[in-house]
Amino acid sequence: MAAKKNVKTLNLAAVLDLNEATVLRDKLLSLRGSDVSIDASAVERVGTLGAQVLMAGAKTWDEDKLAFTFTKVSDAFQKTMQLIGVDIHHLLAKEIRQ
Repeated sequence: MAAKKNVKTLNLAAVLDLNEATVLRDKLLSLRGSDVSIDASAVERVGTLGAQVLMAGAKTWDEDKLAFTFTKVSDAFQKTMQLIGVDIHHLLAKEIRQ
């Protein structure tokens, strides 16, 4: 039986605004090369730049053929992403898809 890949967890900040976007980018870059599990359960507010950084990360992980999965999301996170036109449904863990 093959060993499972090493999955790294990234806990998102409560506010993903302009100030947090650079920090988020740096955190994602430090996790590159590993499968990533994202916990967005504490997110209260998402700015468009924060959403762009996350979607750029999703694309990068897809190109690297690694997992980039949201395992927990707050209502505020999910609703804001829908409001700004970002579909994350395909990135949600099977357990939380509705």
